[in-house]
Amino acid sequence: MNKDKLVRLFEESFGTVGVRNLLSVHAPGRSEIAGNHTDHEGGHVIAAALDVAVDCIAANNGTATVRVASEGYPQIEVDLDSLDSRDDEKGSTAALVRGMAYEVAVRGGTPTGFDLAMTSTIPSGGGLSSSAAVEAALGRALEAFWGLEPASPIALAQESQRTENNFYGKPCGLMDQAAVCLGGLAFMDFGNAANPRTQKVALDFEDFGHALVLIKVGADHAASTADYAAIPSEMQSVATKLGHTRLCEVDRSDFDRRIADLRQEYGDRAVLRCVHYWFENDLVDRRWEALQIGDIDAFLNLTRASGASSAMYLQNVAAELGREQPAMCALGLAEHILNGRGAARIHGGGFGGTIQAFVPLDIVDAFIAQMDAWLGVGSSRRYKVSDKGAYAAWL
Repeated sequence: MNKDKLVRLFEESFGTVGVRNLLSVHAPGRSEIAGNHTDHEGGHVIAAALDVAVDCIAANNGTATVRVASEGYPQIEVDLDSLDSRDDEKGSTAALVRGMAYEVAVRGGTPTGFDLAMTSTIPSGGGLSSSAAVEAALGRALEAFWGLEPASPIALAQESQRTENNFYGKPCGLMDQAAVCLGGLAFMDFGNAANPRTQKVALDFEDFGHALVLIKVGADHAASTADYAAIPSEMQSVATKLGHTRLCEVDRSDFDRRIADLRQEYGDRAVLRCVHYWFENDLVDRRWEALQIGDIDAFLNLTRASGASSAMYLQNVAAELGREQPAMCALGLAEHILNGRGAARIHGGGFGGTIQAFVPLDIVDAFIAQMDAWLGVGSSRRYKVSDKGAYAAWL
């Protein structure tokens, strides 16, 4: 956190700090390490908090309004008199403020206004869950100002997910928010939606000779919200047909017996996406085992298999198989440089945003330079896992 920069932004927006008590808030970005579109089906995921974050300072303002100044964006104000979802706020930061305020109020917090200045080092539109980081940061600020004990990481993640679904208007699973709130490198089992099972391991990929690199592909994944939403919709339609809500509840043998009928009713893509779910879920477990024993070669081999499944079965690399396929092109270029080493895969929701590569340390600088030459300066960045999840502390 750059405290001096945040104080300047705060004072430019809200006046001199003076004797006001300041709250510091931090929430990291995240990278999905394994488990592409498995979370919303009650499956398994590995995710990592990253060394980029949303950082804030905030102070009470004695009103019934939350005011947010975000570097590079217009200031917003949210009146706390009504915490109902508003259609005119869908897709906006105001929706995140109102949604998290609603969630914290349900917990028993006493609504009071405050001023909050926010900066972010999370690349915009890069698929690193900047919205989840903002949600978690707001949640930690709200509970601090409204007199509540901090919620557990998973409880805060669930509040953030509901805010994104119900107020912001974007369908999502729980993985993004859980990774932001937990911090570190974590395995997550979403079979029990009310109480997901999590486990963490302290691991630095660079200790095993590889850097984690994320590459922006030059397309905003937000433009593909409908494509993204179709994935859980199709998977859950099949699950419903088989008498369940999510694929984790479906007996694979029942699915196998009904494939011909399912293809007829829902089409091949829906069936293939279900095939991906079971294949990828197994790969998550095997990759977690490999990471726990430090077997980087097994992890990379399984990661390549995961990337192939996302492209062939999940089909979330290109929204349309036309002339422009930025994510698929970025993957091909990354594989072209890696030449059989490391691994590359689509990252997060897909269709745009970023791809992920595990790059041998001896070529990482050359890899980043070449990808930037092809895709634009600043497209590629080397990241480290951060052990800090979302938190707030009085300065």
